[in-house]
Amino acid sequence: MKINKICILGGTGFVGRHLTTKLANHGYSLKVLTRHPQRHREVEILPGAELVEANIHDPETLQEQFRGCDAVINLVGVLHEYSGQSFRAVHAELPGKVVDACRSAGVKRLLHMSALGADAAKGPSQYLFTKGAGEQTVMAVQDLAVTCFKPSIIFGPDDNFYNQFATLLKLIPVLPVACPNTRFAPVYVDDVAEAFEVALSNPATIGHSYELCGPKVYTFKALVEDVARMLGLKRWVVGLPDGLARLQGKIMGALPIKIFSTDNYLSLQVDSVCSRNGFAELGITPHSVESIMPMYFANQSQRRRYDALRQTAGRA
Repeated sequence: MKINKICILGGTGFVGRHLTTKLANHGYSLKVLTRHPQRHREVEILPGAELVEANIHDPETLQEQFRGCDAVINLVGVLHEYSGQSFRAVHAELPGKVVDACRSAGVKRLLHMSALGADAAKGPSQYLFTKGAGEQTVMAVQDLAVTCFKPSIIFGPDDNFYNQFATLLKLIPVLPVACPNTRFAPVYVDDVAEAFEVALSNPATIGHSYELCGPKVYTFKALVEDVARMLGLKRWVVGLPDGLARLQGKIMGALPIKIFSTDNYLSLQVDSVCSRNGFAELGITPHSVESIMPMYFANQSQRRRYDALRQTAGRA
């Protein structure tokens, strides 16, 4: 099955930006769907990439946009619910619409992003439950060549996770952390993008679901402490007992801008580590946090010191 033209949903998000750049630079023709093309004009400078304004939740739109494509990649996911953006609509219902549109448009290849811990039967949070339902939908399909990926938390210089904690640690000397003993195996965004590209050219990946983890496991508390260390900051990271962690989720989840919620707290009841790391089967050696992020944070610190010196010298 030769793949030339690919339609990507979620191509303007964190993983999507890295994947579209990689695929475009390797000669694939891309169609990237988004509701807000004016916010993502950088996609249009990629060779062979087309940015299309589209409502991805409309079945007829999906069918129209998929027509003429050899493969579809669905990266769409949300960590928080807002008005008009529910876990069920994004994670559980959209994959079914994608499958139907692939059939109608004659697309034979589908790559789907799930999440480590996703489980339609026992997922403790709506995030993990609906992610599991979407994965179950696509993996049950018999007439499409489907591959699924289930990463742990994904990191990179332009991520939200590490940068969010970096911002908090710069602002406050004491940072309370919910569920401090929950374990993660952070995975580098470019390694995840490479896994998708490998699957496109390797028919042996069809019908398989791959867990993706980095080479090192951290507790949540240790992970945040590691961010402080990389920033060169002396900070006190305090692990919250379960009752306070649940309360933190309830209070912060009621804020207009969500950083943490009760559903996030429930997701943290499950370790995000691999039972079998799919990178080995895909022939990829995953990068560690230590090989990527310290240099990024060091450059940030250098820029801040330089800006401070300029201000002091009156040249800001």
